[in-house]
Amino acid sequence: MTAPIRTAVFPVAGLGTRFLPVTKASPKEMLPIVDKPLIQYAVEEAVGAGMTQMVFITGRNKRAIEDHFDKAPELEAELEARSRVSLLEAVRNMVPKNVSCIYVRQPEALGLGHAVLCARPVVGHEPFAVILADDLIDGSPSTLQQMVDVYSEHKRSVLAVQRIPKEDSSKYGVIRADAISDRLYSLSGIVEKPKPADAPSDLAVVGRYILTPALFNYLERIGKGTGGEIQLTDGIADLLKAEQVLAWAFEGTRYDCGSKLGYLMANVDFALRHPEVSQEFAAFLRGHASTAV
Repeated sequence: MTAPIRTAVFPVAGLGTRFLPVTKASPKEMLPIVDKPLIQYAVEEAVGAGMTQMVFITGRNKRAIEDHFDKAPELEAELEARSRVSLLEAVRNMVPKNVSCIYVRQPEALGLGHAVLCARPVVGHEPFAVILADDLIDGSPSTLQQMVDVYSEHKRSVLAVQRIPKEDSSKYGVIRADAISDRLYSLSGIVEKPKPADAPSDLAVVGRYILTPALFNYLERIGKGTGGEIQLTDGIADLLKAEQVLAWAFEGTRYDCGSKLGYLMANVDFALRHPEVSQEFAAFLRGHASTAV
């Protein structure tokens, strides 16, 4: 019987240079979408897909993430004294009681592949998920739940993919693949940040992965690749030589919150659905649009 996917890995050790100066002392994963940080959306997606062990690969200046998911007795006491029941519940139930949070330090910023490899002692010999919090994907069911369903049926590693303009291929890992069904593909190759002319397709990998533990063996052996880092893409390319890897063109809307534009777009769309501010914010936007030059 194939082991269930119970562990989600969150590589959060990056420097977040595209959001300096705000990320100088605060993790980019703590940037809020309205009133909830990106990392919380990612954890909620993993919990919703049935995962109970959250592994954060951290670095310097990432203590805010640990604090966010830790208990806050003073804050809870203050909210309770003021009868702020809904806020108290939100703070207390940041993660369900059956979910554990584990923090592993990445000693050097050696790339996404190295960050994933740092999770090996915790993950062990089970399949696991990797979630990049700055890829916020809005969908129902969630992208990760869709991928868990694919894994449950095929028992193979699954990568989330999205069609992109060819000119953007140098920003992504791009796959070569054969279609199995409307949204499911079998990989025959994967290239990290190819030039548009060299891109094998217009299907790019985005921040959701379900991976078999065999990947760790390949990440251990590969050297530094593009950008002088240990690339997860290179490890997956080697894994392909030993076992089938699938790609899933997910249903949902992706916001690249690693970019300023994507982050702002996410805030606007989520604010327009927020129960506290949606109507007033929509009115503000209409008024702003009417006066904009």
